Amino acid sequence: MKRYNVTVNGNVYQVEVEEVKGEFTSAPQPTNTVVKTTPKVKETPVVENKSAAQGEKLESPMPGTIVKINAVEGAKVKKGDVLFVLEAMKMENEIMAPVDGTVAKVSVPKGAAVNTGDILAVIG
Repeated sequence: MKRYNVTVNGNVYQVEVEEVKGEFTSAPQPTNTVVKTTPKVKETPVVENKSAAQGEKLESPMPGTIVKINAVEGAKVKKGDVLFVLEAMKMENEIMAPVDGTVAKVSVPKGAAVNTGDILAVIG
């Protein structure tokens, strides 16, 4: 045993510490680990050529609720015109015309809950 004098808050204490013989190992040291990841490639949607009779389908890019409709059947629109306002996660998102043309059909009413990929309108 080893004896030590230890001072704590001005008080001196005599302590005895038992010396343990043998081999001890500490916790392993952290090592640097390299993790290789493959970067995700953003897929570009394939745009199919559609005949004028079929028209360009405007799909919902995300789930949400239609809070405003600017699209009117028979109205001429230009690429980039705001046709719908979709609320998703308390954010209002403008859904724009993907092409120039005439609104052939509006497929959803105001207040409708839509999912990703639902057809909102057809532009001919």
